[in-house]
Amino acid sequence: MRATTVLCSTLFATVLACAACAAPPAATSSAASVTLRGHRFSVEVANTPPEQAHGLMDRASMPADHGMLFVFPEAEPRTFWMKNTLIPLDMLFFDDAHKLVAIQPDAQPCRADPCKLYPSNAPARYVLELNAGMAAKIGARTGDVIGFSNLSSSATQ
Repeated sequence: MRATTVLCSTLFATVLACAACAAPPAATSSAASVTLRGHRFSVEVANTPPEQAHGLMDRASMPADHGMLFVFPEAEPRTFWMKNTLIPLDMLFFDDAHKLVAIQPDAQPCRADPCKLYPSNAPARYVLELNAGMAAKIGARTGDVIGFSNLSSSATQ
């Protein structure tokens, strides 16, 4: 009886391991991304106040095709800063209709107060941070529309 239990347990563990190997990783199939001017960027999404306050602080680098998308509950004028951010960034501000309303290019790292402020100068619900120079490289301009993939529907409406 004991040999049968051990054999069944081993067989069950083997079947589970094979099933896990066959399934694609969940993160790969559901990774959030945005598309702007035909360019796709994988994004980390900052939905909560703690995530938004921390942003890209303490990052030494970011791949060229990555960014961070800040999602706010409503559109209003936004102001960002670069305190404890180690890499220069472009900040792109989008309204409720997903239209680009402002660009703050080449925002520079800040290690001590007072840090320069980067305002949207218009109501913005979404802010996309990319590596500095990327907005110019893709030709981003006011009025462009951002597309979202694999974001919760509440975040994009």
